Amino acid sequence: MTDQAVAAGGASQFYGRQRELKALRADIERTGLDTLTGRKAPRARVLLVAGKPGSGRTALAEELVASLADRYPGGVFRARLAEPGGEPVPTARAAQELLAALGVAEPPGAAEDELTALVRGAFADRRALLLLDDAADAEQVEPLLPDNPDALVVGVARGPLTGITDVRPCTVGGLDPKSAIELLTSFTGSVRVTVDPQAAESLAEECGGLPGALVLAGGWLAARPKASVADLTKRLRGLTGDPVTRAFTLVHSSLPQPAARILRHLCLAPLGRADAHTASALAGCSVSAAATTLADFAALGLAREIPGGDGQYEVPGHLVPLLRAELEEQDRTAEVQLARARMLERTVRLLQSSRAVTEPEGSPARRKLAGLPRALRFPNAATAAAWLESRRPVLLAAARLAVADGELDTLARRLVAALVRALAAHRGAEAAAPDLYGLHQLVLDVAERRGLHRERAAALLNLADLDARTGRSQDALLRYRSALEAGRAANDPYATGRAMESVGGTYQELGDWQRAGDWYGRALAQRLARDERADQARLYGRLGAVHTYAGRYGEALRNWRAAAAGYRRLADLPGYARALSEAARVQEYAGRPDEAFRTCEEAVEWARRAGDVRLQAALQLRLADTLDRLGDPAAARLHRSAAERLLGTDASAYEIRSASAED
Repeated sequence: MTDQAVAAGGASQFYGRQRELKALRADIERTGLDTLTGRKAPRARVLLVAGKPGSGRTALAEELVASLADRYPGGVFRARLAEPGGEPVPTARAAQELLAALGVAEPPGAAEDELTALVRGAFADRRALLLLDDAADAEQVEPLLPDNPDALVVGVARGPLTGITDVRPCTVGGLDPKSAIELLTSFTGSVRVTVDPQAAESLAEECGGLPGALVLAGGWLAARPKASVADLTKRLRGLTGDPVTRAFTLVHSSLPQPAARILRHLCLAPLGRADAHTASALAGCSVSAAATTLADFAALGLAREIPGGDGQYEVPGHLVPLLRAELEEQDRTAEVQLARARMLERTVRLLQSSRAVTEPEGSPARRKLAGLPRALRFPNAATAAAWLESRRPVLLAAARLAVADGELDTLARRLVAALVRALAAHRGAEAAAPDLYGLHQLVLDVAERRGLHRERAAALLNLADLDARTGRSQDALLRYRSALEAGRAANDPYATGRAMESVGGTYQELGDWQRAGDWYGRALAQRLARDERADQARLYGRLGAVHTYAGRYGEALRNWRAAAAGYRRLADLPGYARALSEAARVQEYAGRPDEAFRTCEEAVEWARRAGDVRLQAALQLRLADTLDRLGDPAAARLHRSAAERLLGTDASAYEIRSASAED
């Protein structure tokens, strides 16, 4: 949250703005243009709080939302539409964060239109309150507006959102003098204000009544119990710029050099958020010293501790441009880049540690973990998972910033790789898929920029796999073909073989049996040339399946027999049994039930030897079906009974048959 007044001790407190709050609440019930024409409003009412950064616009919006929350049982949801420095957040990313808060699964790699449609759909029957903070323009807000007149949207922006109808902005400037002095008093205590009330009024006027300036002035006074209010007012008058800039300049110049340097480097932190580890890495100081400094910054109004953020602090968004200007003026470029590198390296090590703690005791990863400094170790997997979840937005932003930097690509690649592994380990590949899609795209960006063909092939394969899983077969096909080109350029046989097989699989998914068989054949030829026997057996099976679908039963049978022979040479008994069962299926399709019965009997025996009870039961059911067709219902009943005994009473015949079809 930006522009939030901070009281002494770091607790958030709201001052003044009663007139604005009354007007905003009244605006909720105001008759809209649609109602005047006799039509029901097609979407949520939008309230707009407009003002410059530092004016307390977000604090006003949050106070309004808090006062209205009980009227919206569907919940309160928030999205920030600008980075701390003011750069607009892509609408797709804002939609993703809202979907995560709503508990709605998003398809990996979904386009912006699809994501915003999911957001609107989630709000369609929910009486909810949505706060869209720091919007740049109407184009950011429009796609996220719920098509539900029972929902309410509170927007925060610098000025009017031209293009959204029936919105009257509530424009905020400075606080009234009484509220401004109350805000100052929360830092200084009442004595210094009471002894010189005129000086307090002058200070509030010098700050323009802007909470962003008043908080900094109050923090400066709180840190100097013997300084007078009049002295601070005089100092501010001697500086140039708007009130927030002058207050910041005074506070920054008053800090000890080490603390001032840490403060400037906080603008490098992703999303303007930093914990003790991040601040320590940026400044090159100890973790404990960084933690103390962050707490001091919060007392001065230079940062705020994020509630429930597990030790994370946030720099107010209106201060980030000022910090960047100071950083550019006072710190050498090489030092800044070194600070970035230290921060990324620390993040990589924490991610590696968070993943290693999920590995079994005694594993190489756990042994390596034991060698890390205590500050970088997690006591257990639950603690690591909680850390990863609380910092997920920051970690994803760190990856984006690292790749965008362009000068730290080696570290960027390590960071993305570590983040991919940590997310997969703690959230699971399915739940993490949307995040993984974006991370693989970042790897692709670096690989294309640096001409890294092997990594380009890997990224394209990963992206294509996710496209294929979400039904975007044509997109997957294009990426698999690009991965094949990259694999050949890198002379990487694994990537080329994997790409050819995946192209075949995509054509199979599309029902193009001819092209699927052609690409599987190419992949098989490569595996045969390299004597990769496990891959050969699998590809013979894939060819057998394609020929079966195409009705070429002779070709299908030859390939399934070749697959069975390959699995037997590998001593893969379950694989051998499955290949035999598929050969039996083809024989039955070809009108040779007696041969199918004998082959299936053999498959049952090998499934028994393999100890695969589920497969054995599924094959017993297939034998029963074959016996029914051969006119022997008594024998069929025996095999069905055998299948039921194998799996017990918990598994239904439908489940067993489904397993057979999958196998």
